Parts: sequence; C-alpha cells; structure tokens
Amino acid sequence: MNPQLADKVTTLKEQQFLLPGYYTWEEFEKIEALTASPSLRITYLDGYIQFMTLGEEHEMLKKAIAILLEAYFFELGINFIPVGSATRRSQEKGASFEPDESYYLGEKKQNPDLAIEINITSGSIDKLEKYKRFQITEVWFWENNQLSLYRLRDDNYEQISRSELLPELNVNLFATCILMPSILEARTEFIKGISQ
Repeated sequence: MNPQLADKVTTLKEQQFLLPGYYTWEEFEKIEALTASPSLRITYLDGYIQFMTLGEEHEMLKKAIAILLEAYFFELGINFIPVGSATRRSQEKGASFEPDESYYLGEKKQNPDLAIEINITSGSIDKLEKYKRFQITEVWFWENNQLSLYRLRDDNYEQISRSELLPELNVNLFATCILMPSILEARTEFIKGISQ
C-alpha cells in the first residue's frame, strides 16, 4: 500500500442508530431487504428498528471471548455447539436480532443456552427483552471492559456474579484474560488458571 494512503486508512468504530418511528413486521422486512450488508446488523423489537455497524474493537473482543470460552469447554470436556451470531427471529415474538456469540451446551435445543453481547457504544433498545422472548438461559454482556452475567428466572433476567451454566468458570480471570493484548498469552494464562 502506498505509504501516503496508509495514513488515510482508518478502522470504523461501532455505531448504533435507532430508526425514528414505529414499524410493522412487514415494514421491517422491507427495510431489512433494502439494507442487507454483512457489516450491518439490524435489530427489531416491538416496532423499533436499530442499525449497528461492527467496528474492529467489537470484533477483536468478540473473537477473544469466543477463543477463551471454547478453550475452557475443550479443557473441561464440555460438549458444546457454537452457533455464533445466528439470527433469532420471530414475528410472533416481535423480535429479530443476532447475538455476537451463542452456544448450545450439551445438545441442540430450541434455542441456545448461552448468548454473548459486546457493547462498545450505548443507546440500544432493550437487549435482555430480546433474549427473554427466546428463553435463552444466560446472557453475558461485555461493556466498559467488564463482564456482566444474567440468568433467566421466572421470565425475567437477574444479574448473577458467576455463571450457573458454567459454575467452575472464574469470571474475574476470564475478564482479565480477555483484555490481554496477546491472545496467545491470554489463552496460556487462562488455561493455567483453569488447571489450578
């Protein structure tokens, strides 16, 4: 690449935009068809449409979390089915969205057991409400360099300090390793912490 052009290349940051107004499911589908792009996420919840672009920081955090969590599954012999950001969608539930990462633990069920969201910017529609409609057992949010865990109980999410799906997981060590600049060092440190 031309060195003069290299200075002009920038990485996009995550951006969120809530479309003003209320939209029916049919209107949402038309908007979705017109704006289809792999770098654009579109979420629908109860008539509200949100667009989100995915920046490099978002994707780096998402991959670090996935790499470390999957290393944990392998190390402890936990059977899992990774389904990444597969769309959860239902007109009857009034919701359509993609988690950043999601997993079935054990075997495949109607919906994943665990979903993970990376929030770099604020101003989003109610993320837990989307998950509640699909009865996803645990939802983890990475926001402000911290991990917050939520467990579905009696049709509402309750914040928890440790995962009930993965009770042996040291959440503090996991979060520390996610922030390490080297993924190799992070994985080594995390695996060492698991085996102690």
